[in-house]
Amino acid sequence: MKVFIDYIRSLFLLELLKGLQLTGRYLCSKKFTLQYPEERAPLSPRFRGLHAQRRYDSGEERCIACKLCEATCPALAITIEAAPREDGSRRTTRYEIDLFKCIFCGYCEESCPVDAIVESRVYEYCFENRGENIMTKEKLLAHGDKYEVQLAKDLEAQAPYR
Repeated sequence: MKVFIDYIRSLFLLELLKGLQLTGRYLCSKKFTLQYPEERAPLSPRFRGLHAQRRYDSGEERCIACKLCEATCPALAITIEAAPREDGSRRTTRYEIDLFKCIFCGYCEESCPVDAIVESRVYEYCFENRGENIMTKEKLLAHGDKYEVQLAKDLEAQAPYR
């Protein structure tokens, strides 16, 4: 009996008709293609993009040179050098992230005790010259100053998960 049913199915091409039915359903449905430069896909508040360093409200950088981000980075993309100040606190003299090595895992952001290093929502960046892939301390701070409002909102939204 099973052989007979299989023969009838192959004779009437039921599998082909099922496939054409599925194709027809998607052919008549609304398209979900975005025209990229004009339309943007929505981003999650927890999206991890280009790195930034934040400052305190007084304008002083937050990084206390604890080197936890350097230690937790699985790709070894972060390099930190620190020196003591006159007031006894430690601050970074060199803070670099090699974006060619970085895998954007977010471990640096999670390990930072003072929320100094964060990952922004910026995903549109390119490099034209050698050496532009290195995010120096100055670039990170400038990036943090530019997007501080959005970074603070994202950290506030992530607070229940921390």
